[in-house]
Amino acid sequence: MLDQTMITTSTALEGYRITRNLGVVRGITVRSRSVLGNIAGGLQTLFGGQISIYVDLCEKTREEAFQYMMQHAAERGANAIINMRYDANEVMNGVTEVLAYGTAVTVEKI
Repeated sequence: MLDQTMITTSTALEGYRITRNLGVVRGITVRSRSVLGNIAGGLQTLFGGQISIYVDLCEKTREEAFQYMMQHAAERGANAIINMRYDANEVMNGVTEVLAYGTAVTVEKI
């Protein structure tokens, strides 16, 4: 598995030289909110402020997509990912897709 310190949103990794570009890697997950989660989230909106139930769902979903992306990169033989990004889309009402993607590379310390 990749070391998370070897993943960057930049186009280069400070202190390393890219030796091989292995192409785009991605991790995708699709999640929905439960009925109980929607009720609790709805109640939280009545009081304003941060809606912790949805924050927790979003954090878990992004982390899952991130882990899938790291796994995909490791399967390709990468030891780093550059230009990492997230994207999210609503597939249908209440169902969201989250994509983590970047460029898998091999790097060596300069």
